[in-house]
Formats: sequence, C-alpha cells, structure tokens
Amino acid sequence: MTVSLPLVLILGFFVWGAIKFLGVRPWIVVLIALFGFWLSHTFLAPAIESGTRSGVGVVNGSHD
Repeated sequence: MTVSLPLVLILGFFVWGAIKFLGVRPWIVVLIALFGFWLSHTFLAPAIESGTRSGVGVVNGSHD
C-alpha cells in the first residue's frame, strides 16, 4: 500500500511536535525556514539539491 502525503504536511507535523514537546520557540522555526529560503537562492543550492536527492535515494533504497 502506498500513501502519498505532501511534504508540507509532514514538515508541519514535525514543527508542531518540536514546538509542543521539545520547547522550540516559534520564532526560531520561522527563522530557520527563512534561512532555508535564502540559502536556496545562493551558489550552494545545487550542492544541497544533489545531497538531498542522494539522501532520499539511500532512504528509499534506490542508489542511482
């Protein structure tokens, strides 16, 4: 059985858990999200994308 969930829903669940159970402050979550958007527009974006793709490949078991 395959379940398809949007990534935003999964990330939202982890953020909610971090705020509720780990005591992470909401402004820190917003700051990290904004830093991620800024980082995606720098010269490091291709390295981040390839690292993310290879990490997903390792988790899924498809070593391309």
